[in-house]
Amino acid sequence: MAAKPILYYFDGRGRMESVRWLLAAAGVEFEEVLLETAEEFDSLIKDGKLMYQQLPMVEIDGMKMVQTRAILRYIAGKYNLYGKDLKEQVLIDMYTEGMKELSDLFMLVPFAALEDWEKSVKFITEKATQRFLPVYEKALKDQGKNYLVGNQLSWADVFLLEVILMVEECKSDALSAFPKLQEFKAAISKLPRIHKFLQPGSPRRPPMDEAGLEAAKKLFNLEKGLLFKYSTIVLVEL
Repeated sequence: MAAKPILYYFDGRGRMESVRWLLAAAGVEFEEVLLETAEEFDSLIKDGKLMYQQLPMVEIDGMKMVQTRAILRYIAGKYNLYGKDLKEQVLIDMYTEGMKELSDLFMLVPFAALEDWEKSVKFITEKATQRFLPVYEKALKDQGKNYLVGNQLSWADVFLLEVILMVEECKSDALSAFPKLQEFKAAISKLPRIHKFLQPGSPRRPPMDEAGLEAAKKLFNLEKGLLFKYSTIVLVEL
């Protein structure tokens, strides 16, 4: 029996959350090593386990895998969630790259300075409803199915549901102008593995609260407001 993948991160969403979602959609059980201190993080670096001195890291199939998109593509390919050919894969890549751009914005919200919080949320939700969600609404309409690409569930569908729920946490009526996305959300949420992951007690993480923010700041030596202020600089792969 193959060993379970081991996820190394802190106890929060960040970039690891999409990995949790995708493994859950594939029906793969996993374990987590949740770092709490900067010393634990430094120990991984000193042991040479982090190629770029960044988290997340996933141990899977004898590899210590870093860089979120590399991890996700590997899992998607391994578990038949990456399309049937190159044309489907490039469509999945185009959709997921857009989703990543949007999710990265939402990921930064808890790190915004308090005086910038409402402005930041308004900016990001407008980006979501005006630039990104219309793309996926059209794709679903053109497909005529509740899948973005092909005739079966793909990484793009899993990521889209994750992003939709993220958007709705900031703007509850975000899908009001997108009937196809409403249908998609309802259909994908009912898939047994996804439904299980959405239930209380699953490995899915809640939105970051003040305690989670403090834990991330402690682990990565971050300053509140720093990521928005210097958002063009990659300070940490959260």
